[in-house]
Amino acid sequence: MSRSDRIRQRLEDAFTPQVLDVVDESERHRGHAGYQEGGESHFRVTIRAEAFTPMSRIERHRAIHAALGPDLVSEIHALALNVEAA
Repeated sequence: MSRSDRIRQRLEDAFTPQVLDVVDESERHRGHAGYQEGGESHFRVTIRAEAFTPMSRIERHRAIHAALGPDLVSEIHALALNVEAA
């Protein structure tokens, strides 16, 4: 299973989002630090879920990192997050 698929699955399982978009932006970073041949090193995630309603911005980011888990987070060089409450 690709990293993109793993990110999507873990976020769906944790938050049941109304909107979830996982974009691999690795090619845009070719030649930069952290780029890995074959991609899957730089991601942009847009997620909207009711679970985020009572959370601050930092709490939302922490919740996403916790849902992804340290194993997956350690494989990703860059993770840009756009997190919204539903």
